[in-house]
Amino acid sequence: METITSDGKHWFALKVFYNKVFEMEESLRKDDIDCYFPCEDVVVIRNGIKKIRRKPIINSMLFFHSTTLRALEIQGRFMDKVILYTRNKELKKVPLIIPDREMNIFMLVASSGEQGMEYLGADTTRFCRGERVRVIDGKFKGAEGYICRIKRNSRLVVAIQGVCAVATSYIPQCFIQKI
Repeated sequence: METITSDGKHWFALKVFYNKVFEMEESLRKDDIDCYFPCEDVVVIRNGIKKIRRKPIINSMLFFHSTTLRALEIQGRFMDKVILYTRNKELKKVPLIIPDREMNIFMLVASSGEQGMEYLGADTTRFCRGERVRVIDGKFKGAEGYICRIKRNSRLVVAIQGVCAVATSYIPQCFIQKI
């Protein structure tokens, strides 16, 4: 299912090589392209000096908002630095469009700052089992995903199909509604 916005822009995902996510973000922002990747602030102490540094939570993953044509241009321009997530369509590989609703829910959960979050790559296959639910109260209100067990705990998993997923920390059952 593709979501088309009035400006023809969609969300896309890049796998960035050599942990150069910040440099790639800077390059794309210079071209007026909105970028997103979940980060956390980490306190680093060097030579007795405390500094707060942004650290990507999902290694080498960058999302950006642009047109399909522009996404293909980015893939070509940064061929030695990134891989654009694609899908097969009519025997051709086309950029994988992430629906705005799916991306907004992912950003809501991934940017919450909640402790105890688990981040899962595209190669994690077990997160799609379980009941589909919506969070109706609390910090994750409005998020939708699946309930599954990870490391013996029940978690809400919000996935961007074929790209990655994030599993929340504990959510009380009274905050969850079946869809």
